[in-house]
Amino acid sequence: MSVPNRLLPLLLCLPLSGRALERFDFSGPGMATTFRIACHAESRGAAERAAQECFERVAFLHAICTDYDPASELMRLCAPGAVHPFQTSAELYDILLKARELAVLTQGAFNPACGHLTQLWRRTRRTGKLPPEDRLQRGLKAADWQRMSFEPETRGVTLAEGTLLDLGGIAKGWAADECLRLLKRHGITRAVVQAGGDTAVGGPPPGEEGWEIKLRTFSKPGGDDELRALVLAECAVSTSGDLYQFTEIGGVRYSHIVSPFTGMGLTERVACSVIAPDCAMSDALATAMCVLGEQRGTALAAGLPGVRVIFAGEKK
Repeated sequence: MSVPNRLLPLLLCLPLSGRALERFDFSGPGMATTFRIACHAESRGAAERAAQECFERVAFLHAICTDYDPASELMRLCAPGAVHPFQTSAELYDILLKARELAVLTQGAFNPACGHLTQLWRRTRRTGKLPPEDRLQRGLKAADWQRMSFEPETRGVTLAEGTLLDLGGIAKGWAADECLRLLKRHGITRAVVQAGGDTAVGGPPPGEEGWEIKLRTFSKPGGDDELRALVLAECAVSTSGDLYQFTEIGGVRYSHIVSPFTGMGLTERVACSVIAPDCAMSDALATAMCVLGEQRGTALAAGLPGVRVIFAGEKK
């Protein structure tokens, strides 16, 4: 998925101040990927200040949500000695609420409590050996998102003993949404934020119906893949797929996408893009759709307002 670098006409829209909006592009590392911001603003200075605040926000959210750092707020919540209810920051509380909402929506196909399964599969990819059956069963037993409880008055969160959270399927989308919110706070409404396979789309460029977003179709390997162009505004789109990221063990091809229902990497090739009202939602749903498969995923999407799913191989 990519945002085109073509220069758009600069004099098609005049803001209230009377100054023409100009396009500016920024990029920076965050959450193990690259965050890219394209926006239209009155001056480079205004755009740079807003973009810098966005990158700082991404770093802040990463420090809270990562499961690679035992000192992160998320990992302190999950630590064996943590006192519950654990009083969380507003940021962690809100993203956990959103994660639970999406777990309910997908009936667990997106599961923020699958941390033990994620850890097992990371080890599998490193060693080339499948998880021992006893550890896999313990991981599945602990992967119960319904064992999370919330106290809105104090932002307290309680986890059942042994629960390990993983927000990798929602954090980048959430951060992209946060960037759009920050840009709007700076008066920049015509913008798009890309974080790896997740894109939050704001108001359209001046004189345009929307931003041209190019999605991978997974029709050909790597750089030869054909792209599918969509014009979008005020929504989000995420792409998830296992066609090229996989591990082969004992002649069986396992995806990097782990099913929270089996604890194993997917063995059927699948990839899809999800258009949704916000990027946290599209991020989580893209992974969930791969877990559910085309038939069940399409049926789920049909009942969700503002959601459209495009599976690999679907005709334009």
